[in-house]
Amino acid sequence: MSDPLKTLESRRQKAREGGGEGRREKLRKEGKLTARERLEALFDAGTFLEIDPFVTHRADKFGMEERRIPGDGVVTGWGLIDGRRVVAFAQDPTVFGGALGEAHAGKISKIMDLAGRSGVPVVGLNDSGGARIQEGVVSLGGYGEVFHRNVRFSGVIPQISVILGPCAGGAVYSPAMTDVIIMVSGSSQMFITGPDVIRAVTGEEVTFEALGGADTHSTQSGVAHLASPNEKAALALVHSVLSYLPSNNVEDPPMAEAVAPPVSAAEELGPLVPVESNTPYDMHGVIERVLDPGSFLELFPHWGGNLLTGFARLEGHSVGVVANQPSVLAGTLDITASEKGARFVRTCDAFNLPLVTFVDVPGFLPGTHQEYGGIIRHGAKLLYAFSEATVPKLTVITRKAYGGAYDVMCSKHIGGDYNVAWPQAEIAVMGAEGVVNILFKKELSEASPDQRPELRKEYMARYTQEYLSPYMAAERGYLDDVILPAETRSRLVSALQLLRTKREDRPGRKHGNIPL
Repeated sequence: MSDPLKTLESRRQKAREGGGEGRREKLRKEGKLTARERLEALFDAGTFLEIDPFVTHRADKFGMEERRIPGDGVVTGWGLIDGRRVVAFAQDPTVFGGALGEAHAGKISKIMDLAGRSGVPVVGLNDSGGARIQEGVVSLGGYGEVFHRNVRFSGVIPQISVILGPCAGGAVYSPAMTDVIIMVSGSSQMFITGPDVIRAVTGEEVTFEALGGADTHSTQSGVAHLASPNEKAALALVHSVLSYLPSNNVEDPPMAEAVAPPVSAAEELGPLVPVESNTPYDMHGVIERVLDPGSFLELFPHWGGNLLTGFARLEGHSVGVVANQPSVLAGTLDITASEKGARFVRTCDAFNLPLVTFVDVPGFLPGTHQEYGGIIRHGAKLLYAFSEATVPKLTVITRKAYGGAYDVMCSKHIGGDYNVAWPQAEIAVMGAEGVVNILFKKELSEASPDQRPELRKEYMARYTQEYLSPYMAAERGYLDDVILPAETRSRLVSALQLLRTKREDRPGRKHGNIPL
């Protein structure tokens, strides 16, 4: 009769081996960690508890009946990340290339259900060649089960995907529906069809990295929120992201120790923003001087650069930051920026992060490319997202807010709770030069060439004083106040203290119909 204890240890050892030492060593030579090493690096030391280590597939065709490996290519369980409970799964590329089959999908679905019932975040460490061909439609059904849970728990618990190898076909759609995607430069890819298929169908030549690498998805497609130089840095980013997010949608975001900017920061704000409305400057400087220094974790830093988005802290409280970036496309809103902003605003609203919006926007980017690409529909996404959000919404107009973009950037009219502007702010349908060309076209045309420059200057000064001034908006209650730049942080801190208990009822409905 066999010794039960020895049998248990033997089975555990076999499960830990995965696809074998040879394949694990090959991973290491490529500069990668194994599935279990990745989990050890992710979780606080000694806290990861694995479940389902003995699960194997049930396929009995194409030689699979002789290749039953405990764990079936994915390690699942839970542990602590910075002392907080988190569940995770890590696909093991040494077992069937990390391809997903019925049992593999069942393990992921099971751990996601556990996360949903427990109200804790789920982290997926993805490294998969896609659906397991040998299992046919059963593997496709497994993907469907995972996708369904991504949607069911969307906005309920944070879902974070780390891409640590090639993810092809169906393997990309689960991450695509999660809240944050982190990729590793040079070693992770995401694509629907690989270079070979593209070459056969279209004749186009493209490398794996150019097609779906971290640089492509963090600069061109907007699929990846963040890219890191190596696996350990990517896993460290998971800690950073989770530090801003609550465990679920009914909890408040975690608090951190408040860090005040240097005393000089407040006085530096005014000179930081040029008086001339068309002179560029870096909005990062404003964010760093108003919010807790060093707390801004920018998402999509290399995509849609004309709009900044990211997590930050204000007096230790987690907030979401949305800000026009005057140094890129003059801070205009275009298709990319609108999508980027809308997605981020909805993420913050889902997880109870107040929104702090810094506005310096001349309008929507003009041009046939934008119109043909659907800027109307895409711009409406950002408008919809801000209007839909019920979290505290604080808005600061630093310099200009023109046209429909004034409304869209979390104005009082679409639910802003505390809206202020700096004294030099300009709020109008358009800038003074454009207005003068329209309203005083006749007077300018009738004037002599020598008189026109002085006359134009006079009209622009008059319009700026009478119509662009922030006091017109303040007189109507569209702004709650006009403040000195140096007062910005203290005003936002006070407003956030009041609005932390904000409650907003909305009409009963199944869901809204955002213009996707």
